[in-house]
Amino acid sequence: MMNSLALIELRDLKLETQIGTYGPNDSKPDVHILDLILGINAKLVLIAQDGMEHVFDYDPLILEIDRLAGDGHYETQERLMTRIAYACAAYSEIKTIELNLRKAPVRNDNGSLGVRLSLNLASTDALRDSSLEVQ
Repeated sequence: MMNSLALIELRDLKLETQIGTYGPNDSKPDVHILDLILGINAKLVLIAQDGMEHVFDYDPLILEIDRLAGDGHYETQERLMTRIAYACAAYSEIKTIELNLRKAPVRNDNGSLGVRLSLNLASTDALRDSSLEVQ
């Protein structure tokens, strides 16, 4: 079970954020939605006793994501995603990260457009160990 992963899934989180620059005739998105899947060690889910000290507490991470989303104007979805990925990598319990950030509508009040990022164990460790400064 040492190599087993459990997945924590956050779906359809509407972020209070400002992303992009739009002209007067452009469709401006009404919403930016985050899906997040985090791979953690299965021993943090398969627990012998009930209690928060035995599991991964994701609440502080969600608060940090909310803070990052509201931390000013972003030109691109990718920049906010980068900051969220680094926030996830700050937790040693997180082994893999999958992010999907999408906006809607795309045009004529329909469609959604998103960017997906998948980081395996090696990529998450590399992100955790990198010296890229994230402001």
